[in-house]
Amino acid sequence: MQMSLVNSVGFVAAACTTLSFIPQLLKIRRQGGRDLSYAMLSVYLCGLGLWLAYGLLLHTSAVIVANAASMVLVAAAIVMKAAMAPSRGQR
Repeated sequence: MQMSLVNSVGFVAAACTTLSFIPQLLKIRRQGGRDLSYAMLSVYLCGLGLWLAYGLLLHTSAVIVANAASMVLVAAAIVMKAAMAPSRGQR
């Protein structure tokens, strides 16, 4: 298999998995993210960081790009969830 085909498959797979998190951001924007726990988002962010480190160690651009982008999306989800949470006085 040619290396360009391998890279193409990697980048398409990376795009699919990374972009699949965007509906979660939209849901948080509409509904506030009550259904997503900080624990899950934190563990997911940690796992993405480890995948990013793995990609960096192997110099695998598809893994690096996908996990860096996913980390930005998950971090955005955490920030949005925190920003949209009702303040303690409003509960």
